[in-house]
Amino acid sequence: MEKINKNKALEIINNTKGKIFTVNFIKKDGSLRKMNCRQGVKKHLKGGKPAYDFKSKGLISVYDLQSKGYRTININTLQTLKTENQTFQVLQENQEFVYKDGNVYAKLEV
Repeated sequence: MEKINKNKALEIINNTKGKIFTVNFIKKDGSLRKMNCRQGVKKHLKGGKPAYDFKSKGLISVYDLQSKGYRTININTLQTLKTENQTFQVLQENQEFVYKDGNVYAKLEV
């Protein structure tokens, strides 16, 4: 598995051109999430504008193929990225993890 930084991961995601990719990332509650998604889906949009700028918060807007809804990925907590036949480990600076009940959680600063 090739190791990349978050900027390279963002570049790869932006170059998927609507193709399906898989990500593992740490959710806001600290739990690990695996998502099959793609960018550029417009079919289910209802109009209007987002309440905030995704990019300024380090978020990427995607369509979750399993939940059939729009979600955001936090680029700052991205762990792995899989596109076509390539899998990448995304390196994050100074990230700590805790193990609880057999699950991995990101240690959150409060």
